[in-house]
Amino acid sequence: MALRTHRILAALAVVGACAGLLTACGSQPRNLLDSIRSGHVILGTKYDQPGLGLRDPRLDDITGFDPTVSRYVVNHIAARLGVPPPRITWRETPSAQREALISYGEVDMIAATYSISPSRIIKVDFAGPYLVNYQGLLVRGADSPVKSLTDLDNPNRKLCSVTGSTPAQNVKRELPNVQLQEFDSYSSCVEALRNDKVDALTTDEVILAGYAHFFPRYDMRVLSMTYPRDTCSPKGAFIPAGRPFSTERYGIGMAKGQPESVAAANDALRTMLSPHPRRPSDWEEGLRQSVGNEMVDSMIARAAAPGSQFGFLPTPGDLAFLKATPSPCPPGLSR
Repeated sequence: MALRTHRILAALAVVGACAGLLTACGSQPRNLLDSIRSGHVILGTKYDQPGLGLRDPRLDDITGFDPTVSRYVVNHIAARLGVPPPRITWRETPSAQREALISYGEVDMIAATYSISPSRIIKVDFAGPYLVNYQGLLVRGADSPVKSLTDLDNPNRKLCSVTGSTPAQNVKRELPNVQLQEFDSYSSCVEALRNDKVDALTTDEVILAGYAHFFPRYDMRVLSMTYPRDTCSPKGAFIPAGRPFSTERYGIGMAKGQPESVAAANDALRTMLSPHPRRPSDWEEGLRQSVGNEMVDSMIARAAAPGSQFGFLPTPGDLAFLKATPSPCPPGLSR
């Protein structure tokens, strides 16, 4: 079992490092509604992130929360259009290629840990958000010396992340004593954490929860990250103590100029989020299957805590956060 697990981690690291190349460039962007009517859609997702988007070669299928959301959306739209559920072709969509794959007509839509941001909304349109996500820490289980973020502020502690990642730099700025170890993939960081080579891994917490859920025998757990004191961002915005290190809102990206497709996808997401009379919503059930009950229960409890600055349920179609104006840093507070 240990050898098989090692091979899975090694394969994930290779997949993460070897991004696919664009093909058939120069074609027009695809239209999601037209593709659903035609009976065939091409959906983009990640192939190397357990819990979020992972290709299982044994089943020749894609598993994880992102493809679960994608399947629900296209099937819901098909039902509303009065056509059969379309045949799905999956396309791997590495982060650096997502906008190009959409604009060149390689995919109808992408759900692949795709954070909605002001710079991206210029290039593509987004349905969603369908998940509110925060930066977290992945640590070894009960024997981990890291019980909270401040435990990393020690020259003997090693923090792992992917080379050049913003999450790692966020931690390094607040905890200058930590040793930052940068690898080429999160799978490599998980392997280093398992072998006691590093003390923690940082990135979006649902990505970390996916790894912990996928490898339960490792006894890894996800810790929340909040700013330990009032501070200022490098751009001069005020950050109060207790605020999450980052807030990412995952959306479904598609070609610009398709308001009907965006509206139909948002309608599907709202239906997915609607609870059933005697069980949770399809959205919550999908999240639980992907990252585990323990993680989802902790996310719900955290959001419900008095004074919490965390949320849980997303609001599809509400992109007002893109226009939010940060508070300026007060005089005398250092960055």
